[in-house]
This record gives sequence, structure tokens and C-alpha cells, in this order.
Amino acid sequence: MNSKVTHDNHQASELANGAESTMNQDLMLANVSRRRFMQGAAAASAFVLAARFTPASAEEKKPAYGAAAMPNGWADNPDVFISIATDGTVTLINHRGEMGQGIRTSIIMVMADEMGADWQQVKVEQAIANEEKYGNQNTDGSRSMRHWFEPMRRAGAGARYMLEQAAAKQWNVPAAECKTDVHKIVHQPSGRSLSFGELAEAAADIAVPQRSQLTLKKPGEWRYIMQKPEQFPAANKKQPLAIDGMDIVTGKAQYAADVYWEDMLYAAIARPPSYGSAVKSFDDSAALKVPGVVKVIEMPTASQPSAFAPLGGVAVLAENTWAAIKGRNALQIKWDDVPAGANAAYDSVKYRKYLEQTAEQPGQVVHKKGSINRARKGAEQGLTVNYYAPHMSQAPMEPMAAIVRINGDKADVWTSVQNPQAARDGVAGRLGLKPEDVTVQCGLMGGGFGRKAKPDYVFEAADLSKAMGGRPVLVQWTREDDLQNGFFHTVALEHMSAWMDGDGKVTGWLHRSVSPSISSLFAPNAEHLSPPELAQGVRNMPFNIPAVQLETGAAPGHVRIGW
Repeated sequence: MNSKVTHDNHQASELANGAESTMNQDLMLANVSRRRFMQGAAAASAFVLAARFTPASAEEKKPAYGAAAMPNGWADNPDVFISIATDGTVTLINHRGEMGQGIRTSIIMVMADEMGADWQQVKVEQAIANEEKYGNQNTDGSRSMRHWFEPMRRAGAGARYMLEQAAAKQWNVPAAECKTDVHKIVHQPSGRSLSFGELAEAAADIAVPQRSQLTLKKPGEWRYIMQKPEQFPAANKKQPLAIDGMDIVTGKAQYAADVYWEDMLYAAIARPPSYGSAVKSFDDSAALKVPGVVKVIEMPTASQPSAFAPLGGVAVLAENTWAAIKGRNALQIKWDDVPAGANAAYDSVKYRKYLEQTAEQPGQVVHKKGSINRARKGAEQGLTVNYYAPHMSQAPMEPMAAIVRINGDKADVWTSVQNPQAARDGVAGRLGLKPEDVTVQCGLMGGGFGRKAKPDYVFEAADLSKAMGGRPVLVQWTREDDLQNGFFHTVALEHMSAWMDGDGKVTGWLHRSVSPSISSLFAPNAEHLSPPELAQGVRNMPFNIPAVQLETGAAPGHVRIGW
């Protein structure tokens, strides 16, 4: 940014961040203060748009859905997401995780379009982990645009409103005569115009509009949303449409493994060969002889179920990644498989046979309609099929990496993560710090696919930094680490039977789903699919068949199951 945004003698309250404080309230934007921001000798003023919500009566509260029902809900506070410098540069905040899906461009385009910004004068800053401020930041479930299209439009519309009001005040004309063009406000009767930069200071003195005062653009007025690139209203096309595109294709993009902090150590960890196995003993003498190796540290074994806790093992810390990996290869470790129990003998080929046998037996009925026995007896023909899906690894192109350093009662994190709030809260808990004293910088992700929503690798770095007296530690996973010790898409056996009458019409349907549940990551003895999993194709079977029976079979999980 060209100017550092601060608040003078106030705290800008956030727009409706929780489920009860969003769709459940009569939301009203209100002016918080008037201020200017200066920085350096060549000071450039900027404005941000502050807002708060005034709740309606408790009797009007309604159930929350979508983004409003997510942890910390959503925010559409333009003060949080938008600032304008006097040179016309518009800085927009992206609070979602960019892992190749293009959200760091598309979210920003929505705001820029609604406020009327010239794409060539837009800069993007990535938000740190702070859901209380930015709303939900957990980037998974293909929710970013679904949940944030309207809030980001409102943020942009709020900025546009304030710019138009500022221009009207300066010209002493009715605001209705002032309309936003590309990066400027035009007085329609006279043709006069003022750029965003020229209006930056004056707009900071304008009362933030109530939401009822906002007018969102109609689709026919969109300049970026759903438009072809050649239709963009920018004479100068020097800035690529994809914010990170040029950096990515030229190798300048920065990922977690590219970051270096002074006095940093690199860690490679020998993790258990099976979920729950513990270190019985280890010999690190050869590892310590590897040039560059600094220290070898045993890490605690995660209890089961582990949730997002690190698996444990033995970490080798070195002055560079190569030395850390070579040192790890030199370790002599004896593993205790007793804590792992049946996980230590887990064999996916044998487990498939178990699933097939279980699927042949009656399971736990989760939905029933009519009588499949009657449908079977009266059928002219029938068909039974088993469908099998093996474990799958998300295997993002960029293996997991995270840096943590501790300085007294504060900690800094730099990582590529889909769920920065979980990383921040988890690091704070492990280090005994307040969440607000942990800063999580979120970099680009070279793929994620749900794997990077689980920040066990961030916690490993936090534990090792603590063990090294706060010294920054980068934990680097390898591709082999990821395939051996990651979180796996669950294995599944789907047993289906259908019975038809003489016309070939289906009269009976049986679906028996046998699969380890993702709940096994969080709760003991979770051997049946959970309601959210059953709602993804089992219980919500859409066909109007007279007799339907849907069941699940018991399937204990022996690896970490992930999204």
C-alpha cells in the first residue's frame, strides 16, 4: 500500500461476522470517525470506509444459512477491504486462500467492478489470519465465490457511494447528478470529473451509507464480472488479468518454501510408519555427523483420534533442507506399534475384502420408504452391483511447508494454508499464547484440495521453534512424506441393488454404503458415516421409487481421513 491504514481513537467494528450478527439482524452502516492517514516524507493520504451494524430486536432473529452459518460468518465492511491513495491506487484485501482456483483475482474483480475501479490501478494485499475482522477464511467446499459474491459487491458499492457523495459536496451539486465512471466520478450535466485519487481525502469525511442506501450494479453495468477480457474498460493492459499470473509463470511467485527468515533452521521429520505408532528408541549419531545438521529432536506421538495434531516422530534440524533430509535418512529408529493397534497391520487389499463382506450383511438403516422385501419378491428382474473406490491422496503440487518463530509472548507464522484461523488458534494453544498474538501470513498455495485445510505441518513448526528457544524453523514435507503420512480420501464400498417390474420400472432400491468416516479423525469409535457424509448422495437419493432402503455398515478408519 502507498499509505499505512491506522485508526485514530476508535475501533472500527466489523460488519456482522457471526451467524447471529449477519442475516439475523436489521443491518445498518454507520459512520465511525473522520480521519486521515499519512506516511513518510512523500506522504500519500488514503481513506478507508468504516462501518458497524446496528442489530434489530432479538425477536426478529432467524436461522442462518450459507456464509452466515460458517464460523465467524461474513463481513462486508469497506473499511476492512478497501483503501484508496491520493495517487489513485486502490488497494483491495483478499481474505481467502489462493491455491490455483483464481480466487485472489475473482474476489478482487467483484469489488473493483462494483466500485468502478480501473483494473490497472488495483493492488491486492493478502489478509492475515483474522476471522473476527475478515469473516470466515476457511477456503474449502468451493464456497469463496458462492459466499462472498454479494458481500464483496456491497463493500465495493459502499466505496462508490462515498466517492460520489464526496464529489457532489465538492461541486455543490445534487449527488444524483454524480455517477461513477472508470476510476473517476463524473458530473453528468457538466461533464466535469474527479479521479478516485483526487477524492480520496474528501471521501474519508463522508458518512458510510446504510445498506438500504446502496445500489448494486445491474448485470448490464458490469465491466469485469462475466465479461470477456477484451471488453475490459482499460486502455492499458499491462497488468495481467490474473493478479498472480505473471509471477507464477515466471517463477517469481512466493510459496512457503521460498521464504527465508534470519537465523532460520530447516526441519525434516521421520514420521511413524503407521497411524499411532510411537518412537521406541532411536540412534541419531550418524545423523549428527551430516554436515549442516544442528539438532535432532524427538516429537510426541499424537493420540488417537488425532484431529489436526502432528503424528510425532523424530525431527532433524539443519542449516538447509538438503542436510535435514540427509540427516533424517541417517536416523536409526525402532518403532513401537502397540499404540497404533490394528492400524499397524492395515492392508488396503485385505481391507477391501472386509468392506465387501460387510456390505453383504444388513447395515444400520438411515432411511426407509416402503418395503424392499415386497419389491424384491414382486420383481420381474433385479440387478446388484458393488462399486469400490480406493484411498486417494490430495497430493498438491506444493508439499506442505510452514515457518514459525517465537518472540516472547508473540509468534509469527508464514505458510500456505487453506484454514489460517485453525492454524492461528492451534499455534496459540500449543504455545500458550493469545490468538491475537499469533500472526499468520498466508502465501500462495501450489494446490490444496483440502489437504492444506489441516494445519498439522504448521503445528510441527511451532513445536520445533519452541524447542529451539523461539528460533525460526521451517518444516518441509517431501512428496514421499505427503503420500505416506498425509490425510487420505476415504476408501469406500457402495453396494447397490435395484428391482424392476415387467416394464423395467424400478420398484425397489437398496444402497448399503460402507466407508470409514471423516468423523474418525475427531471422535473415537466413529465407524459409521456421519449425517453430513450421508447427505452427499446417500440419504438425499432423489429418485421417486416406491421402496427405498439406505444403510451404512461399520468401517473403522486405520489412516487419517481427510476432505
